[in-house]
Amino acid sequence: MDFLFTPEAISSLLTLTFLEIILGIDNIVFISIVVGKLPEEKRKGATNIGLLLALVLRIVLLFAISWLIAMQSTLFEISNSFMQVAVNGQSLILFAGGLFLLYKSTKEIHEKIDHAGEKSEQVENKAANTMGKILLQIILIDAVFSVDSILTAVGMTSGIDGALWIMITAVVISIVAMMWFAHPVTRFVHKHPSLQILALSFLILIGFMLIAEGAHLSHLEVFGASVGAIPKGYLYFAIAFSLLVEFLNMRFRKRKAKL
Repeated sequence: MDFLFTPEAISSLLTLTFLEIILGIDNIVFISIVVGKLPEEKRKGATNIGLLLALVLRIVLLFAISWLIAMQSTLFEISNSFMQVAVNGQSLILFAGGLFLLYKSTKEIHEKIDHAGEKSEQVENKAANTMGKILLQIILIDAVFSVDSILTAVGMTSGIDGALWIMITAVVISIVAMMWFAHPVTRFVHKHPSLQILALSFLILIGFMLIAEGAHLSHLEVFGASVGAIPKGYLYFAIAFSLLVEFLNMRFRKRKAKL
């Protein structure tokens, strides 16, 4: 295991771990929303179990990396006068994941607005038996996010001795960090209703980005114009700016309430 302690390996591990944590923001936002359907005492357990299952899934995908890379092969093509596309397995996963996030986020916003006057006890009783459903949603959406993050990790560690173990170590550290961050984030989000709507809006944005990424991987061209990749920096800047504005609003409301 000496290869893990070379300067190149340590540098790759630190960079990859940081990247995995940043990419995990999507997961934390999604988890903070879906576990809110559970009674408060069950949220922490559901979060931990979901992230542990996600950890197992990512490690399995790392060992099956050759299969994951093979999903870049074209499954079928569509070519006509206005559209050309070569669909592969990765693009299908991202497209399906994006549609799921759009559906889930829109549905959650609808429920929070239409059922805003319901008693919390009624909501908790309705969600008491949804633990398995919520865990399944966490695993499914993590599988979508894992495709992109694992392929990025492979590109970063290509040619380095012990690349697989570096990637596994980075994934384990990032999941542990997510478990540590997820609980306070969940509590904070559900303490402030305006943040719940904002978080759901982030998920809609992420869902759109996944659909665009799937179209890009399929080399989609419509009337001769190709769909390009959306830089993730734009997405994270939009999220950070929106959060900054919301925190300023929260502080303003708090100060106003004291007057």
